[in-house]
Amino acid sequence: MKKVLPLLFMFILLFSIFISGAASIYASESGLNTSDAHDVEMLQQPLDDIDLLIENAISEQVMPGAVVLVARDEQIVKHEAYGYAARYTDGDFTEMENPIDMQENTIFDTASISKLFTATAIMTLWDEGLFELDDPVALYIPEFATNGKEDVTIKQLLTHTSGFRASTTVPVHEIEGDREDRLDFVLNETLEVPPGTRYLYSDVDFITLGVLIERLSGQRQDEYVAANITEPLQMNDTMYNPPASLKERIAATEYQSNVNRGLVWGSVHDEKAWALDGVAGHAGVFSSAEDLAVFGQMMLNEGSYQGEQILSEEAFELITTNWNGAFPGQDQGLGWELNQSWYMDDLAEQNTIGHTGYTGTSIVVSPNNQSITILLTNRVHPTRSTVSTNPTRRMVSEKTASAIDAWNAESMMSLVERLVDRGEITDTPATQLLLTHLSAISHFESLDQAQKVRKHLQGFQTLVDFYKENNSITDNAYETLRTDIEYLTGKWQ
Repeated sequence: MKKVLPLLFMFILLFSIFISGAASIYASESGLNTSDAHDVEMLQQPLDDIDLLIENAISEQVMPGAVVLVARDEQIVKHEAYGYAARYTDGDFTEMENPIDMQENTIFDTASISKLFTATAIMTLWDEGLFELDDPVALYIPEFATNGKEDVTIKQLLTHTSGFRASTTVPVHEIEGDREDRLDFVLNETLEVPPGTRYLYSDVDFITLGVLIERLSGQRQDEYVAANITEPLQMNDTMYNPPASLKERIAATEYQSNVNRGLVWGSVHDEKAWALDGVAGHAGVFSSAEDLAVFGQMMLNEGSYQGEQILSEEAFELITTNWNGAFPGQDQGLGWELNQSWYMDDLAEQNTIGHTGYTGTSIVVSPNNQSITILLTNRVHPTRSTVSTNPTRRMVSEKTASAIDAWNAESMMSLVERLVDRGEITDTPATQLLLTHLSAISHFESLDQAQKVRKHLQGFQTLVDFYKENNSITDNAYETLRTDIEYLTGKWQ
């Protein structure tokens, strides 16, 4: 018996070490989880205020419904559904007898967010050494070398500097024949301007890249994306051409009488992608908010997620480099857009990446904040003749930024420094005084002296008001600081 007890003790000890080690391995490889905003140093109130913004947009018929997801530090802190996924039977806003509520796991036609999957697929092929970015496209697609396109490079397609116009000269769905015939037509398109001379956002660029994926891989684009991106990442709600069995989970889009499609619901909205059998480089991907968050987290992790290496670190660096320095305001990585305040708002920085989609979708990935902000809407349901979703996109990003920046005085100091970098605070003495004041507030926060924090925040607001009156800060900087002062004050009530 005396010998058994030490052996039993040793077994228990080894077993506990094994379990502890296994738990730590699981924790390090676990994916996105749900958490409270406070746990990742975000204020809850700005996130809660998103609800009213979306509800007001729905009431104003900006869109029938939406899903918002915000994540930080691998924790989902907001995931809400609003309104309806399917509400109307035609373009005259005739109500369905049984409209379908939006759900958190509703699947959306992501429209041009599809371009991000194309760019990722292209760079996985680059990782295999199958091409160089400055190679001419015609080296791999010989028939592309027509109409002065022999010098267009793969990088120019990825950065919208190839010279192609926004769309094709003739609607793709009007071209006779099958998918191959219509792709041949696209490959024979002419340029609007010489390569490398202008930034022109173009679907033709990415349709061509879709063909390049198929030529280099020997697989159709949807098959390649599934095998190399969505399946390894377990993005089970992300696909081209979703099966009919998923229709009730999919947000309806437009009633398209012009092409006799009726209510488009469960198949791709974009007419070019539809004419290409739902598989194209510029559009066609359906996804849910949580799946897109996984995709965004893979980018925050510089190409990997839960042990799956989708992109090399070098490919990630190339994707997130601004290649469009010659075209100010059109910062562009490979596929991903950079630093676009018109929908990223205060999340916009030189390394913030994102994209929007025509159907009313957007994703913003901020490495500096380790945050992901996703807005998915069905704004073209039942018609594309609706007001822009851009103000809503921007407000969702703004509230996400406020939840981070208004967490404490120290984070507001970082905000002030960003505003200076953007040229929105131009007075050096003003900058120093603002930072000094915030430093004092931070001191009282560390002492948990709520009354003094609130008092000094009032003084800080007075200072901001003074600088606004003296034109030392822009209107946007003023509104940003005013809003965040209000949120931080609320935290200390």
